[in-house]
Amino acid sequence: MEKDIESNRYKIIRLASAISITGNLVICGAKLLIGFFSGSLSVIGDGIDSATDVVISILTLAVSFVMAKPSDKEHPWGHHRAETVASIILSVIIFIAGLQLFSTSVHKLMTLFRSKEVGILPHQLAIYVTIASIVMKLILAFNQHLMGKKANSPMIIANAKNMASDVLISASVLAGLVVSVIFELPFFDPVIAIIVSLFIVKTAVQIFLDFNSEIMDGNKNEELYKQLFEAVLEVDGAKNPHKARIRKMSNLLDIDLDIEVDKDLTVLEAHHISEEVAKNINIKLKNVYDVVIHIEPYGMGEQYAEQFGLSQKSLNENFSKTKNE
Repeated sequence: MEKDIESNRYKIIRLASAISITGNLVICGAKLLIGFFSGSLSVIGDGIDSATDVVISILTLAVSFVMAKPSDKEHPWGHHRAETVASIILSVIIFIAGLQLFSTSVHKLMTLFRSKEVGILPHQLAIYVTIASIVMKLILAFNQHLMGKKANSPMIIANAKNMASDVLISASVLAGLVVSVIFELPFFDPVIAIIVSLFIVKTAVQIFLDFNSEIMDGNKNEELYKQLFEAVLEVDGAKNPHKARIRKMSNLLDIDLDIEVDKDLTVLEAHHISEEVAKNINIKLKNVYDVVIHIEPYGMGEQYAEQFGLSQKSLNENFSKTKNE
């Protein structure tokens, strides 16, 4: 049953990627063609941003096949982290595209200020293609968000966020074009292109930070730990959950923790409690990949300082420090 769910998830990711590739190819081609024809640097920059979306979508499609590979001797946890690695690569691609656009736009703006020429105003076609791209991007972003949620894919959801920011970028490009044409201000076009480049860089940095935490086995979701401790304490005989660690692998959770039981229990009885705890964790938390539970006699866990992992007490301390920093 779980294999069927995962197989269906990969199919949704592939379909979402195919839709994104097709839609962004059309948008990218139209923007670059009209951008070069009209002489609008901001539209060309917007087209380059759409080109990165095509690359991103091709990458998500390729990654879906890697993720579907079963675990092996070299990858006992499977290949789910491929989605995280791909998302970080995406952020780097977007970042480089943003820097390139920024550099080109600044150069054009400086050239206009130094030159005595008035400069070339963008053609009205640039306005029309930008309006059309905004509509198409809205549809694509909404589609990717829905499919990302359905597949529980952080990678597709991140791509949807990227497309949503593209809508804002295209809207700023449209505003710049309208001002340039109506008020005959050619320098306004590279100014808007610079703003667009900063949006692109900001999106790249945000995506990188989000997935960098995941690849470093970080977890910013305090609620997951609360649900974990609640699941443990609902089982009769399970006490003092501590040294809890939750790491994400794509949409899955890998969990380690220690629990305490009565020291007079037999090994079999203690094992039975740990099995019940594992079952309850799988019920309370979604998409659990694996749970490893270490059993300790009641009272023994408090004798040692927590070198890693969280207890109920340290949970509030750690996350409150994170919020204040």
